[in-house]
Amino acid sequence: MLIPLVNVVPSALTKDPNSHVKDTTAAWFLFSSQRLFSDRWKPMEVTQVLLNAQSIDGAVRKNAEESLKQFQEQNLPGFLLVLSGELVNEEKPVETRKLAGLILKNALDAKDQQRKVELVQRWLLLDGNAKSQIKAGLLKTLTSPVSDARSTASQVIAKVAGIELPHKQWPELIGSLLSNVHQLPAHAKQATLETLGYLCEEVSPDVIDQDQVNKILTAVVQGMSSSEVNIDVRLAATRALYNALGFAQANFSNDMERDYLMRVVCEATQSPDVRIRQAAFECLVSISSTYYEKLAPYIQDIFNITAKAVREDEEPVALQAVEFWSSICDEEIDILEEYGGDFTGDSNIPCFYFIKQAIPALVPMLLETLLKQEEDQDQDEGAWNIAMAGGTCLGLVARTVGDDIVPLVVPFIEENITKPDWRQREAATYAFGSILEGPSPEKLIPLVNVALTFMLTALTKDPNSHVKDTTAWTLGRIFEFLHGSAVDTPIITQANCQQIITVLLQSMKDTPNVAEKACGALYFLAQGYEEVGPSSPLTPFFQEIVQSLLTVTHREDARESRLRTAAYETLNEVVRCSTEETAPLVLQLVPVITMELHNTLEGQKLSSDEKEKQSELQGLLCGCLQVIIQKLGSSESTKYAFMQYADQIMGLFLKVFACRSATVHEEAMLAIGALAYATGPDFAKYMPEFYKYLEMGLQNFEEYQVCAVTVGVVGDICRALEEKIVPYCDGIMTQLLKNLSSNQLHRSVKPPMFSCFGDIALAVGEYFEKYLMWAMSALQSAAELSTHTAGDDELIEYINTLRNGILEAYSGIFQGFKNSPKTQLLIPYAPHILQFLDGIYMEKDMDDVVMKTAIGVLGDLADTLGSHAASLIQQSVSSKDFLNECLSSEDLMIKESAEWAKLAITRAISV
Repeated sequence: MLIPLVNVVPSALTKDPNSHVKDTTAAWFLFSSQRLFSDRWKPMEVTQVLLNAQSIDGAVRKNAEESLKQFQEQNLPGFLLVLSGELVNEEKPVETRKLAGLILKNALDAKDQQRKVELVQRWLLLDGNAKSQIKAGLLKTLTSPVSDARSTASQVIAKVAGIELPHKQWPELIGSLLSNVHQLPAHAKQATLETLGYLCEEVSPDVIDQDQVNKILTAVVQGMSSSEVNIDVRLAATRALYNALGFAQANFSNDMERDYLMRVVCEATQSPDVRIRQAAFECLVSISSTYYEKLAPYIQDIFNITAKAVREDEEPVALQAVEFWSSICDEEIDILEEYGGDFTGDSNIPCFYFIKQAIPALVPMLLETLLKQEEDQDQDEGAWNIAMAGGTCLGLVARTVGDDIVPLVVPFIEENITKPDWRQREAATYAFGSILEGPSPEKLIPLVNVALTFMLTALTKDPNSHVKDTTAWTLGRIFEFLHGSAVDTPIITQANCQQIITVLLQSMKDTPNVAEKACGALYFLAQGYEEVGPSSPLTPFFQEIVQSLLTVTHREDARESRLRTAAYETLNEVVRCSTEETAPLVLQLVPVITMELHNTLEGQKLSSDEKEKQSELQGLLCGCLQVIIQKLGSSESTKYAFMQYADQIMGLFLKVFACRSATVHEEAMLAIGALAYATGPDFAKYMPEFYKYLEMGLQNFEEYQVCAVTVGVVGDICRALEEKIVPYCDGIMTQLLKNLSSNQLHRSVKPPMFSCFGDIALAVGEYFEKYLMWAMSALQSAAELSTHTAGDDELIEYINTLRNGILEAYSGIFQGFKNSPKTQLLIPYAPHILQFLDGIYMEKDMDDVVMKTAIGVLGDLADTLGSHAASLIQQSVSSKDFLNECLSSEDLMIKESAEWAKLAITRAISV
């Protein structure tokens, strides 16, 4: 077992009776200390540097952090050895031991994926002796009487295990930990169980063999047992089981083992310690989603346990008991949505309808929770309490069982809605709002027609702010789910429209939380009139609505409860859904919003808090201008009048870019995309000044969303400028190719970059020849990566996005070169493209979007290359089986693309 380097050697120098050992040790220590420490940092100063790194004096702290950083860069093995030495040393202060462990952990892991890969590689390449010493020190620390040191060591051991176990290193670790579990003292047992929990969180289940999994689960379950007298051990074991559940697939498939595991978890929910009860319910929540199909024998007992906890236990426990039923709802909603109740086909997991069976008892229990509100629950943005959890679960139950919930909730609403106690009125309103998604309009609209007038009165006249807040939220839900072209019976009529708008506008003057919900209700009200034709019921109120929303944005308290953001989002929706009739009023908004943006750009000196507020406001104003530009630029009747503002708006956007704020950069980019679309070829005059910001956006790997938006804007500009984009193509293509070859750029940005090749090729036609070889090489590599991939749903979704990007590039390139004398340049690439189409068809995992684009590419290839590709097309699977499948598709867009592709293929083959 390691004793830390800085302490071992001096003791050997002073205590070893053998002078030869003393001499050798002294020489080795001198050499090591030169090697391991910078001149500024002598061995005995380690503790002081770690203390300084926590100093309240900024200069002292910064100096210490700099020393640590320098030491880490100059000598990583020495740095890590010294830290592990500090962590294991019982004579050192608790705070330096804890910090040493934390720095060790951060030297092994990072949130950024690229950085994480680097740190893993650095650890794997470390000298074996140094690693062994560090690991031995970490294991020794698990027996420390100091809980902070033990807990930190647990986390570091798990990080090391996460790196080494997949590489078949440290095979003895789990055995060492398991032998610890059976030893006293209790604190060592507790720390070891905590370590096993963290280890299960870090390591993938396929890394540990089943025999070891069984031993881990046995140790954990024994630690959870009611016979375990030490509360800390029992708590650590229960939390460890939560992380180990993903490893227990085989155990949950065995009836006896599953029964035993479930019994131990259910027993732990009855522990006298509130933390253990909470952790046990967290295990039940995890089991509900991981092993839903195994729950039937236990569901009645679980209901009894959860109902008792919800009604009688402390809030942290009660919240998890409600969460169990929310989780069951999530599972059943997913199964029913995916398979539509037909479990004879591909369904692996049948729906057991646990919620449907439980609602006679479950719904009354959830309704009780709604009456347990907190006095200040709306003021705290991150608030979460039993009433909110109960309402959320009630909403999920409504989505799971539909109409069946209505008769169970209506009596509660009727009984409480007019009571003098605000809690009862608020609970009744919350119950009503919670069940509006799921049941059919036919079931809900009669209730809404009765309730609407009552709720509008409550929103203005109820003396309690909580009731008004929930009423405004419920009205928003009514307009979201029961208003619009998809609903046959309108709930908003000529008779009540004016009253609704008057009440909502009046409520925008209320407290920020009520005003924010009123904005939300107006948002959905406007959205429901999106497709009403030339005239909208909102038209007579348009100016008043816009004026009220602008007034809200200037409120002193507009930053509270996200009020300003809600007001701008609602204004955007009102503009987006407006009709031709109100276009002149939308035009009048342009100078108003541009002036607001101009005012934020005045060169005053601001504090960091004021800068943050200013950036937030600039982002909202750019977003608002984007919607206005799209609205006015898409209609010939307003486009000409709008163009007089284009220069001024573009000038403001360029100033916004100069502020260098990522959020605003993204919003301004999106607005510029809209401006390019609206101005068309005239946008060319802005390019000389705008190009540097476009390039900056493409190079922004840090805020990859900015990069992704910029790529989209390149596409918008290509469509607007067509061949006028040519002078900027070299720079854009160079940057795109550079980005695609980088491992540091977030993967989500790469598919739109490939699409962008297609946009550029379509815009510049045969001029794309100079980039063709590089673009096709990048596309070919990506195409090969995107076939033969097995993975989870998330990976398959990403692969489909990538394929779509590649296909859009091919489509743009073919269409760009069509009818050009340089078409023959594409012939050498046809075999690979057809092979790619065949490959993705054979894999059977493409989504509808990819299917449509893929069959379109087949048509483009045939259309552009004609007889040159006839024999290749005839040999491909795509031209027969894939084409036939698309021709018989129920998706009209796929079918149309396939019919066009069939025509193009017929022409190519017959020539």
